[in-house]
Amino acid sequence: MAVTPNTDEAFLREVDEELRRDQLASIWTRYGRWLLAAIVLALAIFGGVLYWRYHQTEVAGEQGEKLQLVYDDLVAQNLTAAKAPLDALAASKIAGYRAMARFTQADLLLQKNDLKGAAAKFSEIAGDASLGQPFRDLALIRQTSAEFDTLKPQVVVDRLRPLAVQGGAWFGSAGELVGAAYLRMNKPDRAAGIFGQMARDETVPESIRQRVVKIAETLGAQAPDHPEEKKAQ
Repeated sequence: MAVTPNTDEAFLREVDEELRRDQLASIWTRYGRWLLAAIVLALAIFGGVLYWRYHQTEVAGEQGEKLQLVYDDLVAQNLTAAKAPLDALAASKIAGYRAMARFTQADLLLQKNDLKGAAAKFSEIAGDASLGQPFRDLALIRQTSAEFDTLKPQVVVDRLRPLAVQGGAWFGSAGELVGAAYLRMNKPDRAAGIFGQMARDETVPESIRQRVVKIAETLGAQAPDHPEEKKAQ
């Protein structure tokens, strides 16, 4: 005897599928334009991001070439040719090139013995919150060095003591200025302490260590053997 097919189940399945198609058609009718607009907008944003990155890369490459030309002109003592492009780079929206251009401007002022002008330029860099902290810290040290003779020693200490710590990137440069300020304040014990730390710290640049080793010994601080003595042993 043949089994009668379950027509109710087939019918219900067809109805369900038809309802789904109607629902999809209704959703597309209501929101289709908005969905298309959203897709187009997402693609436009994605394309814009890609173009912006490409443009930034292109601009960075162009400014890198301009900075190199500036340095070439400076080496050739062609200051007139270097001035305009250097000024333009100092206003760059790319932080690294802006910082390098301003450091160069400040160095040129130092060459003219314009300590006040150089200090002001270094101060601009130190106060530029968009720059990386290492740039700003170095600018603060260079600013303090340019102003050293006109600053009260305590100002030097307060300004640079946070950077004059062992393990810090600028321990040598900042520590030397802080130690000199302590000497001006007639605090030889504190000066001896920081100069002694610098003399024993092999991460401090050798040019600075050679200076502070002699000062540390003069102040009675423990210092390592001189490099010449080490070679002789």
